[in-house]
Amino acid sequence: MKPYRDPVGEGQQSVWDFPRPAVAERSDRHVRIEHRGQCVADTGRAVRTLETSHPPSWYLPPESIAPGLLRASDRRSLCEWKGEAVYWHLDVGGTLLRDVAWSYPDPTRAFAMLRDHVAFYAAPLDRCTVDGEVVRPQPGGFYGGWITSDLAGPFKGAPGSMGW
Repeated sequence: MKPYRDPVGEGQQSVWDFPRPAVAERSDRHVRIEHRGQCVADTGRAVRTLETSHPPSWYLPPESIAPGLLRASDRRSLCEWKGEAVYWHLDVGGTLLRDVAWSYPDPTRAFAMLRDHVAFYAAPLDRCTVDGEVVRPQPGGFYGGWITSDLAGPFKGAPGSMGW
């Protein structure tokens, strides 16, 4: 059963108006990630994915990520639209955050713009922002969407949302 949509305020967009299947689009919004006082990534050239009921996941170009912080993980997953994802650990100041990021080295044709871009889960990181606004992580821990004040839910990942 689909949930009732949250009210959409002025300047907001409902995630229930996002497409299914998912799409990727370029964005010039400013995306920044900080952890333990260090800038992990900073860009105005991200790609975001949009899917019904999900806040966007933000994929950052590799050159926007501080060098030497990412460590390859053995973890893999499969997205029916994007292809096989590989995961990354983040090593900042001697602290290793395991499987905190993922990328698609060989995405499907529809998601070719994601090639080698890296997305991060917001929850384990000290500060993730879009245009200066601190994001909230998508609930549930499985999906990697970032919630900003310009989005209306409810958002998939919350308890009881598995069947949406």
